[in-house]
Amino acid sequence: MPVDPLAPLLELPGVAAAADAARAAVDAVHRHPANRKGWAVGATEASVRAARSSAALDGGSTELPGEGTAADPVTAGALRVATTLDGPALTTLLGVWRRAPLQVLARLHLLAAADLVDDAQLGRPRLGTAQRLDGLGQLVTGGTRVPAAVLAAVVHGELLGLAPFGSADGVVARAASRLVAVSSGLDVHNLTVPEVSWLRRPDDYRRAAAGFAAGTAEGVATWVVACCAALEAGAKEAGSIADAAVS
Repeated sequence: MPVDPLAPLLELPGVAAAADAARAAVDAVHRHPANRKGWAVGATEASVRAARSSAALDGGSTELPGEGTAADPVTAGALRVATTLDGPALTTLLGVWRRAPLQVLARLHLLAAADLVDDAQLGRPRLGTAQRLDGLGQLVTGGTRVPAAVLAAVVHGELLGLAPFGSADGVVARAASRLVAVSSGLDVHNLTVPEVSWLRRPDDYRRAAAGFAAGTAEGVATWVVACCAALEAGAKEAGSIADAAVS
């Protein structure tokens, strides 16, 4: 039987418990009365909040464009990504993600960086990144059986550290993490907003990501636990969206 490359992560301090707590929080918000039938409304609001927060983490504006005005390039890209992670577009994207995740990463970069780089650079990973991207693709398509929260953290952290496109990599990484959560069934309706939690503590976010990239056991554990905690916080944010829908 093939060895699961991520299985050792569950032995790191706090990881298994954090993954369980994240799962419980996400499951709870999916049981909210507003999300039993009207979850699509909450998912759309969550997607917009995620886009604004994700853009701000990369230096974009949290302000949405008004009538006759354009968003700044980073925010515009994050909003395009949000659109493809919502509604029927998400269903289509998930079908590709489950069998060819690298194609989806290229698509996400094309959307995120369309106003930031020349067309020739869109969706094209930098030289020297192919092997690690292939490894990520194998994990996403069944190469591990760790809890989805842990896999989402690894995909998120690896894409941040690798920066495969050289532009809009943060927006792409956070979107890919969302896709892991949805495709695995952890957050099947895409309701949570962990990006809001990251934006509230951007220095902690960057420090934890750097620790993951360094590859030490402590750094990896800290990052995975932090990602699970952000999912918990993102579930609370989803709960506030759901509460507003029924108030």
